[in-house]
Amino acid sequence: MGGGAARLYGALTPPLPPTSPQPADANLDPAFCQGRRSSSACPSDPAALLRQCEDALGADRAPRLHRTFTRVTDGDGVPGNGVRVMQWNILAQALGEGLDGFVRCPPEALSWSRRKYLILEEILTYRPHILCLQEVDHYHDTLQPVLAGLGYGGHFCPKPWSPCLEVEGNNGPDGCALFFDRSRYELLDSVNVRLAAMRIPTNQIAVLTTLRCRSSGTRVCVAVTHLKARSGWEWLRSAQGSDFLGHLQNLVRDPAGDPAASAAPLFVCGDFNAVPTEEVYRRFAASPLGLDSAYKKLGEDGATEPEFTSWKIRSTGECRATLDYIWYSRDSLRVDRVLDVPTEEQIGPNRLPSVSYPSDHLSLVCDFSFKEKE
Repeated sequence: MGGGAARLYGALTPPLPPTSPQPADANLDPAFCQGRRSSSACPSDPAALLRQCEDALGADRAPRLHRTFTRVTDGDGVPGNGVRVMQWNILAQALGEGLDGFVRCPPEALSWSRRKYLILEEILTYRPHILCLQEVDHYHDTLQPVLAGLGYGGHFCPKPWSPCLEVEGNNGPDGCALFFDRSRYELLDSVNVRLAAMRIPTNQIAVLTTLRCRSSGTRVCVAVTHLKARSGWEWLRSAQGSDFLGHLQNLVRDPAGDPAASAAPLFVCGDFNAVPTEEVYRRFAASPLGLDSAYKKLGEDGATEPEFTSWKIRSTGECRATLDYIWYSRDSLRVDRVLDVPTEEQIGPNRLPSVSYPSDHLSLVCDFSFKEKE
């Protein structure tokens, strides 16, 4: 680990203080160095920046995954008060190149010089109002500057013991990032949380943010997390989920302390690393917060998760599973549209990541609206 990475790591270990911006990557193209300065080479228009990404990837690029929205409206909502939420584990650069061992993915497809354009292209294609990301290790030099230039506010929480730091030439620790469209939402509060299991701090974290809708004045709570990976750790994910739910219950309470006040609408996004049969999933589905999983709306019965949100081939074998979720308050929010999941044929025999898709996890995108108050 280089001296710069070591200093950065030291600054970000518990108690997880707010992080300060780092110098932009010297190899980053000017079009992706918007930051706090303006530049004619850095368009603030999403459509213009999307075209720059497409141009950078070239005319001979592999075709993108073709995905469409499915309308699943399940009730009356407040007109003109929609919100688009995007959840995505983008694959940490250091892990993709150094530790994850994607044996069927060409090395050139894992280079940051290519992946950064594919990641930004995916985000710019769907233009979410709220964006929740995991495995972010290029927050300060890429994602925060670019998205700030497009009008997003952002918060980042690094893992205290990120595996990225074990990779030579790493870009610092990976973590969770939460972005919101400042034209739509005003920031009220945002905190970083280190999740505990049986009161013992763990390596997994969360960002909990409270926003106010500028048009309606509605307080909206958003949280993003990334729970412990790998089989055999189900008990730890369950304990982390229990701790996380406690933080969420405090998050949605009325700030004035009125116990009779309605809880704020809540979005919870994350790579839970847990299939729907795991205890942590059941905890969320049965919690007093009244949460439901948006992607169940794609199922014929409206109660079944997709067959997969992640599909990869490592040296240890092939893994196809549903691990990622967008949870929402079913009493105050309705799901209007859900971005579909690609077919096996679309993904291809080498699975993810690939020359056409930058992560081993699919992005999840949903359009919501607020239900009419009774």
